[in-house]
Amino acid sequence: MAADALSIIPGAVLRNLADKLYEKRKNAALEIEGIVKQLSTAGEHDKIAAVIGLLTNDFTYSPQANHRKGGLIGLAAVTVGLTSEAAQHLELIVPPVLNSFLDQDSRVRYYACEALYNIAKVVRGDFIIYFNKIFDALCKLSADSDANVQSAAHLLDRLVKDIVTESDQFSIEEFIPLLRERMNVLNPYVRQFLVGWITVLDSVPDIDMLGFLPDFLDGLFNMLSDSSHEIRQQADAALSEFLQEIKNSPNVDYGRMAEILVRRAGSPDEFTRLTSITWINEFVKLGGEQLVPYYADILGAILPCISDEEEKIRVVARETNEELRAIKADQAEGFDIGAILVIAKRELNSEHEATRIEALHWFSTLLVRGRAEFSAYLDGIFEPLLNALSDPSDAVVLLVLEVHARIAEEYHHFQHLMSYLIHTFHNNHVLLEKRGALIVRRLCVLLGAEKVYREFSTILQTEGDLDFASTMVQALNLILLTSTELAELRSLLKKSLVDTCGKDLFLSLYASWCHSPMATISLCLLAQAYNHASSVIQSLGEEDINVKFLVQLDKLIRLLETPVFAYLRLQLLEPGKHTWLLKTLYGLLMLLPQIFIEREAIEINMQWTLLSLLPEGYISP
Repeated sequence: MAADALSIIPGAVLRNLADKLYEKRKNAALEIEGIVKQLSTAGEHDKIAAVIGLLTNDFTYSPQANHRKGGLIGLAAVTVGLTSEAAQHLELIVPPVLNSFLDQDSRVRYYACEALYNIAKVVRGDFIIYFNKIFDALCKLSADSDANVQSAAHLLDRLVKDIVTESDQFSIEEFIPLLRERMNVLNPYVRQFLVGWITVLDSVPDIDMLGFLPDFLDGLFNMLSDSSHEIRQQADAALSEFLQEIKNSPNVDYGRMAEILVRRAGSPDEFTRLTSITWINEFVKLGGEQLVPYYADILGAILPCISDEEEKIRVVARETNEELRAIKADQAEGFDIGAILVIAKRELNSEHEATRIEALHWFSTLLVRGRAEFSAYLDGIFEPLLNALSDPSDAVVLLVLEVHARIAEEYHHFQHLMSYLIHTFHNNHVLLEKRGALIVRRLCVLLGAEKVYREFSTILQTEGDLDFASTMVQALNLILLTSTELAELRSLLKKSLVDTCGKDLFLSLYASWCHSPMATISLCLLAQAYNHASSVIQSLGEEDINVKFLVQLDKLIRLLETPVFAYLRLQLLEPGKHTWLLKTLYGLLMLLPQIFIEREAIEINMQWTLLSLLPEGYISP
């Protein structure tokens, strides 16, 4: 075949085709073009094939660079000479040109671009069957080290785009795997090349790029953190266009894309996080049942973003969280309450208060919507919820208590909660001192003061650590005497002598209040059991009167001046009717001289307070 070609093309032409001067190579190519035209007119395609074979084997694959350059321009000339009949010879013409894109000589690569450009102008849509190979070659050439090669590749790229957009033979299905593979390339020139193609193909009405968006969506999001501002802008513009199409499209594969968005929401790049959380927000509004199986993953992306450093991200994340929590889905639709609870439990350990608060809101929401389903997972979340009571944030603790209050509607959970609190206060006296009142008062509001105090008293009756039991009772007693939330409980205790319920409550508390003499006296004063209060005072031994006791006595005497004990002070106006009250107050007064020397100032203060309470006629001169 080579011999046939040599007889067809004059030797001088072949020598000029391999000349180092471009003009000679160009003139030789023009002569080859003319020869091929004559052969084509005569229908001698076998000879044309022989010429192509000669140009390929002896020129484009030659070790001599000038021969390779001549072979490329010669193949382009053959295509031009064939004109409309070039398509039947493309399988011989295109492969050697594509192979030349990998040539080590930048000038050969340049002439390969030029040759393919001229070939493409002639055959147009007929070379679509080589599109993937051409695209792959252009992808590499877009990052070529030689600026002239890059420029030539750009010209060829524009022509190929024009051909593809007007072709009805382009196969998007065959192209997507290649695009997906290339989306992971980090080179900025390649990225620009890829975004350009995505944008062009998306603009073609007959090509459904949206249907394949999950295949390259992650790559586009990856470009949002590129160091080049231009690439970030191009990727953002492409994503914005796709998001708009999603809003207008009735058929969208939300599931696969949701998985990508969830990963990207945790990106260290701020712009990537904002874009992904914005997409998630739109998906939650649009996705409907399709997104139900992905709610847990979406929630896992949203909750950390609620505490993001960037305000825009926080705002969108909060809005998305509210949208998601407002959707009422059931397990029949694929709603996995267990997966949601796993996410909420995980975020309870977040370093950010706002995220912990929203996690607790999810516990409350799920508990209200489906108590039975929630209870099935309670064993795995009860302890973390109990541990959250030690959270440094008051707002978190209050929400934890609300969740516990809902759980504690079942008595065994209520007992567990109360026992845990006693255990926690026992091990953490600082928590009892700083948060004890807050926790107890809130529980009284949520669960009922009488129920809470009765249970505390029952547990403390069997407490082995008597010092802690005394401390705990003193704390509960102070809360009882001072908190507005316990006003009804105080009113019930005041009726202990005349009301069966009040008496029963008094006896219930008394059993554990006995751990602290001063708490016992306070309880008796509140219940107007003055006779017994006086007896308790008289029964006190020397070992009972210590610094802690005197501190508690100081607190009680100060409380006697508050509105809580206003009824007691008014009763002193009728000393004849309240003899035991007077004896009780005198008893307290008699305890004061036993105070240590270093507490002399407190002694004087407390003495005057008590003296001011007693009727003038009952004070010895």
